[in-house]
Amino acid sequence: MAPLVTFYFQVHQPYRLRDLRISDIGQGEPDYFDAEKNRAIFRKVAEKCYLPANRLMLELVQQYPEFQIAYSLSGVFLDQCREYGEDVLESFRQLAHTGKVEFLAETYYHSLSSLKSVEEFALQVRKHVQTIQELFGQTPQVFRNTELIYRNELAHIARLMGFRGIIAEGADHLLRGRSPNDLFVPPQFRLPRSIETAVRKIRPLSRRAQDIHILLKNYRLSDDVAFRFSDKSWVGFPLHADTFTDWLTGSGGHTVNLFMDYETFGEHQWADTGIFDFLRALPRVWQERGIKAATPSQTIEAWEHEHTHEYDVHSFISWADSERDLSAWQGNRIQSAAIDAVYALERQVKETGNPLLLDIWRRLQTSDHFYYMSTKYWSDGDVHKYFSPYDSPYEAYRRYSHALCDLKQRVAAAADATEERTAVSSQPSARLKVSRLQKQHLHKPAADHSKLKASPRKS
Repeated sequence: MAPLVTFYFQVHQPYRLRDLRISDIGQGEPDYFDAEKNRAIFRKVAEKCYLPANRLMLELVQQYPEFQIAYSLSGVFLDQCREYGEDVLESFRQLAHTGKVEFLAETYYHSLSSLKSVEEFALQVRKHVQTIQELFGQTPQVFRNTELIYRNELAHIARLMGFRGIIAEGADHLLRGRSPNDLFVPPQFRLPRSIETAVRKIRPLSRRAQDIHILLKNYRLSDDVAFRFSDKSWVGFPLHADTFTDWLTGSGGHTVNLFMDYETFGEHQWADTGIFDFLRALPRVWQERGIKAATPSQTIEAWEHEHTHEYDVHSFISWADSERDLSAWQGNRIQSAAIDAVYALERQVKETGNPLLLDIWRRLQTSDHFYYMSTKYWSDGDVHKYFSPYDSPYEAYRRYSHALCDLKQRVAAAADATEERTAVSSQPSARLKVSRLQKQHLHKPAADHSKLKASPRKS
């Protein structure tokens, strides 16, 4: 019997930082993000990838009964859709209306919160689930963590959140000769009580799942399309739909999971490479050979009662770089320092009760900020440089540290203002004796705070 194919696409755009100078820190509004660059990049990718790819996908899912696909749309991407690309958002709504497209859950801010804070992680996932429900009328059943970051504990956290499936990288050293095309489960164990309690309080779905299954990315076949398709020095060039399907069926197993960035189509692989023609031909070839493209949930339903293998992952893995670990984001000291600094603000930011400061803090958690600080060399370094909007990793760190320094000052000022207002309100007789000048001093932080506006406000 021919294997199923699970075609899944990650869709994400970060908010890139503007050049905030030291002299700007503490001055004016918290204007950290480069609105002009973010808009320009979004519209460029929309015209090259999102709009033409969505038109083609809509045509294919309507034309071929056995062709279905899945997306994970980051929250910050959806924010930019609402600001820069309502046409892009509408094209995803049209896909949702077909009933043949599944939307997955992830962290709203495409963050590394799963590494640092269970509470923050759960809050971001819940916000993302609610947004998918509001925009597309679906409740996600499968979870995709930022950059496929995964380990055993994360699978059980996702299960407690209510998800029946999670996707991860099919790492060779963990498969140990087994096929990534089989359905897997995590080892059975119980999480610490503190984690269970935290997740239960902020559960994104109504109830926890009894079991959770793991769909592993077949990185060789996925990368043939995502990275090697236009490489003229590659032995497989030029890649045709028939040849790729031969490789796919020859790989065996229950399901071939093809996971890749959506920007593969038209942005990373330009239209003149033939990537859209290749994509258009795949469903036709698969239909001729009896191959069904199923969503992640359908794949789990089809195989969950079959024999499953255990995927035992003690250390974090991801789908990034040759190491398939966390070194893309915390492989050097500046990356680690930046990550530690932003998560150190969690309690203070949340105690302010200021939604603007909270949103800014969360946008500074987006994993891309740390990815741009990578100092790797050779092929991995080339990939980091290709995606980075900055001249160097150190420029990425400088901009980030200046933004974070400004945010720290604003959070401290908000906390001081709250304390002063609390102290005054608790002593009414003393408050009557305060001079006009003192009143102005006491209330100035609150007045400044009320004037803060997001720049740009994305949601």
